[in-house]
Amino acid sequence: MGLLDSLIGGAVGAGLAVAAEKFIDQHGGVQGIAAQLHEHGLGDTVSAWVKQGPNPPISPQHLETAFGTDTLAQMAQKLGMSQADFTAQMAKLLPHAVDHLTPDGVIPPAPAAPAAPTGA
Repeated sequence: MGLLDSLIGGAVGAGLAVAAEKFIDQHGGVQGIAAQLHEHGLGDTVSAWVKQGPNPPISPQHLETAFGTDTLAQMAQKLGMSQADFTAQMAKLLPHAVDHLTPDGVIPPAPAAPAAPTGA
């Protein structure tokens, strides 16, 4: 399946792994997630996830503040979960996902936007 499968396996479920991957992609990859959390006062937390060592937790409330309840509710609905359950699971998963996606301790560059089609 996706790159987060080995990270969460059956403990959380494949649907949540796919949702986490989409969530990260929709927010500009690890760089976008980090920037969004930095803007909401969680820069030190994200920096610790990227570095080697323990991954400090993030609360569901921090996710709601940083990404908005509407965004989280939409993803939860797609999975058939309550927003509260989805947000709680993402709060547990996101530190490990960012850590997993930054094995060298460096945030990768944002994914390149697709090139605009050229007219003929």
